[in-house]
Amino acid sequence: MHSTSLFRKYFAIFSFCMVLSIVILGAVLMVFASQYFQSDRFDMLERNARTAAEITAQNYHAFFHIVDQRGISEVYEILALGMDVELFFVRRTDGIVLYSAGPGGPRGLGESIPQEIVTQAVDSQFAGTGTLGGFFEEAHHVVGVPVHANGQVIGVVFACANTAGQMIFLRELLNMFTISAAVVLFVSFVLIYFITSSLIRPLKEMLGATQSFSQGDFSKRVQVGGYDELGQLAMAFNNMASTLAVTETTRRSFVANVSHELKTPMTTIGGFVDGMLDGTIPEEKHGHYLSLVSGEVKRLARLVRSMLDTARIETGELSLNPTLFDVSEIMRKTVFNFEQAIEEKKLTLEGLDADKVWVWADIDLMHQVVYNLVDNAVKFVNEGGVITFHYQTDAQRTYMAIRNTGSGLEKSEVPLLFERFYKSDKSRSLNKSGVGLGLHIVKSIINYHKGEIFVRTAEGEYTEFEICIPNPPKQVLKDHETKEKAKGESWS
Repeated sequence: MHSTSLFRKYFAIFSFCMVLSIVILGAVLMVFASQYFQSDRFDMLERNARTAAEITAQNYHAFFHIVDQRGISEVYEILALGMDVELFFVRRTDGIVLYSAGPGGPRGLGESIPQEIVTQAVDSQFAGTGTLGGFFEEAHHVVGVPVHANGQVIGVVFACANTAGQMIFLRELLNMFTISAAVVLFVSFVLIYFITSSLIRPLKEMLGATQSFSQGDFSKRVQVGGYDELGQLAMAFNNMASTLAVTETTRRSFVANVSHELKTPMTTIGGFVDGMLDGTIPEEKHGHYLSLVSGEVKRLARLVRSMLDTARIETGELSLNPTLFDVSEIMRKTVFNFEQAIEEKKLTLEGLDADKVWVWADIDLMHQVVYNLVDNAVKFVNEGGVITFHYQTDAQRTYMAIRNTGSGLEKSEVPLLFERFYKSDKSRSLNKSGVGLGLHIVKSIINYHKGEIFVRTAEGEYTEFEICIPNPPKQVLKDHETKEKAKGESWS
């Protein structure tokens, strides 16, 4: 319903603009045509009047103060009939018509034209539209030219044409314009209909797709018809649909994984507690099973804490508090937390005695990154294996790598390592306490620091995780060196 009303609205707007344009064009055309016709008519009347005035002056007999009618009648008739006008020669003194000629023959002889009109024509030239002071019953275009003979004005020649000719011309022009406009409007309406339909089609498809989205179906896509604004909107819509589909898949996977991870320890806890309550588990073994329950509770706590950390990072609620610190020292302190596991596996540690490596990062978050990577290395290193720590700095970034010997990873597993709750088959067999969020949190924190994480592995040989983050600002390093130098001088 909305798309239909939008189509009607666009169609009505375009049609109104087209009709309004045609009307304005017609009005302008009629005005200019009328002005052109009238200007051309006055020019023609003036030429005829001046020609008649010259002929009249040539046939004026000054001694008798008369005009030879035989000398001008033929010329008057030729001019009048050839141009479809009426010519009148009137006396200056009283405006009496002395001679006339026209398509209908001479007329108005002996009648008078108002003296003020004659006077105006004598003084300059008369041009106008009207009845010539009541001389005509209908409106005429009139031009009056004075006749000069022997240095004096003897009369005025009036050239007149009925305005009906102009009305006929304008009527014919209007008829032709109306027919042309009707054809143009018909073609325009057809084009507007199809153009509007093509403009609205992507919006209708988007509406249908959003209705599918509301029902959980994110497979609908909008056809991209070009690279204009609508095409860009369609591409953006399709990208949004793809993102929603991925998000929905991730959400469902997240819920399924969370449900699974929560169900296992809760089932274990519930079974042990019920066994102790109903006497299935002997009282002398309560301590053992309570320790198992405690372990599962701690596992649940780790799961909840990891989920909260992940949510805070991904929603942007986690704020960075960067500071300058030695990451190699953080690495050494973290390794001491795994002293028991390292001794049990008889591991060899290399690279812990590295010089200071200064980084500009959130120390608490980087501690979590280091802890998760060391924890991962200790879990999956082989008995009697080696864990190697390596640092490198270039002009822009600082690199930190942790490598452990062992069975390594399959190539197909590498792209999945940083997904939520992902555990390889080796991880499930070797480690029962993990929740599959450690590496995901590491990657999220490193991305938050505008850094990157890389994985290198060889099956049956080793696995290495390398992270890199931007170097500290030069001013920060400069200030730190100044402070260290000041400390050294104070000790000396």
